[in-house]
Amino acid sequence: MSKYLVKRIGYLFVTIAIVSFIVFMMLFFTPGDPATLILGNMSTEEAREAMREQLGLNSPFLVQYFNFVKDLVLHQDLGTSYITQRPVLQEILEVVPNTLILSFVAIVIAVVFGVALGIISAVRQYSLIDAIVTVFAMIGISAPIFWYGLLMILLFSVQLGWFPPSGFDTPSQMFLPCLALGIQSMSMIARMTRSSMLEIIRMDFVKMARAKGQKEVWVILSHVFRNALIPVITVIGLQFGMLLCGALFLEVIFSIPGLGRLMIESIKMRDYPVVMGGVFFMSLCVTIVNLITDICYALVDPKIAKS
Repeated sequence: MSKYLVKRIGYLFVTIAIVSFIVFMMLFFTPGDPATLILGNMSTEEAREAMREQLGLNSPFLVQYFNFVKDLVLHQDLGTSYITQRPVLQEILEVVPNTLILSFVAIVIAVVFGVALGIISAVRQYSLIDAIVTVFAMIGISAPIFWYGLLMILLFSVQLGWFPPSGFDTPSQMFLPCLALGIQSMSMIARMTRSSMLEIIRMDFVKMARAKGQKEVWVILSHVFRNALIPVITVIGLQFGMLLCGALFLEVIFSIPGLGRLMIESIKMRDYPVVMGGVFFMSLCVTIVNLITDICYALVDPKIAKS
């Protein structure tokens, strides 16, 4: 198990390094002059050149990337915002709790209801409940996340007035964005749980457990569901990354002061250090979730830890 964890942690650092290099390269070659953005269009060329030299923008690409990695590793420094002149890490830490809460609550909703619907649909195959769950899952997967957000604001805020259309301070303000973010993942998890359980439920060891007189609930939960967990865990891990991407749009739609809204505003203003820091932080979150997913694999199936 320890060897398995060391190998997975090594993959985590490699993934973060590759992602940071690609994003830094994309921002490096993106058109636009940060010096002009900071000083304004009315500034002189001499002033802009001095600002580029101060920011280290005149250095070659590899030198700039090496300085970025050095500051990040040695000083936990993601740079300074071009617009606010504040440390990027400070700006991210101020808003990232809202993004993490939004994504965490959404994935909890998706897992709890998605797994439950998947189990019920598999146990009641070809029934009316199975048909309803299947249709719901197909609709949930087909529509984009931001569409659910707009639809819920129109229905529950504008028409019915049950929930506020913006903010993220109270449970009533959190309900709509968390539900909108979790619907698509809930549908995906429900479909994967159903298909995985239907594959296991027909196997001989399940028939043997029933022949021994075990209760149906115990057979489903202990034998069928446990052996169907590996693909379900895979989908859950992947969906968390999708939720972080979906949060980018919902934070704008619901006016939530989170990491996604900060990054979109920074992209508009070409505030590259903030964009780089936001992407780096999101990639770190996703790789950590992937590491947790790999650990769950090993706990569910000990054979994986020996591979």
